[in-house]
Amino acid sequence: MTARVERVVTSGTFSLDGGTWDVDNNVWIVGDDTEVIVIDPAHDVAAVAAAVGSRSVKSVLLTHGHDDHIRAAREAATALNAPVLLPPADRMLWDAVHSDAPDGEVNDGDEFGVAGVALLAIATPGHTPGSTVYYIPELNVCLSGDTLFSGGPGATGRSYSDFDTIVASIKDKLLTLPAQTRVLTGHGDETSIGAEAPHLQEWIDRGR
Repeated sequence: MTARVERVVTSGTFSLDGGTWDVDNNVWIVGDDTEVIVIDPAHDVAAVAAAVGSRSVKSVLLTHGHDDHIRAAREAATALNAPVLLPPADRMLWDAVHSDAPDGEVNDGDEFGVAGVALLAIATPGHTPGSTVYYIPELNVCLSGDTLFSGGPGATGRSYSDFDTIVASIKDKLLTLPAQTRVLTGHGDETSIGAEAPHLQEWIDRGR
């Protein structure tokens, strides 16, 4: 059985700094017919659990701590019988939503094995202090959370975010990946490193 990446799209809201917006989130499931890792199980736990089916879940990994990505994470981890792991620099965002702690941490350079492939955690602060992507070289895939989208960096006009930091993260950590690497984002359509790299200066000039 060959490892693959599956997408589940769920719908809900995102709230921060007194505002609330409707959002569709990409939930990513990495693995094979036997075991998987689930990334950012947002909003609809039943839909995520249905997509996982009878497969064993090794862990629930979070890319960052915004409430649309984490609000359902504890419920999902319980339903899937797996630990939920959060980058520690986003613990304040977790604590604003949950009364208990995550089951563990995701730190820069950590590797998570599933179905014969490894997810490498790469810290990419900027959208949030703890924002982290998961690079799977065997599958030519980067699960970018809200750090990099089709068309540029994730939003930085809210609390705990910084534009210069996210640009540096993308430039130094992501645009150095192979050009053909698929970028599977936290919201919306996928892109690639090669498609986004030529636009770096445009983003800097745009300044947001």
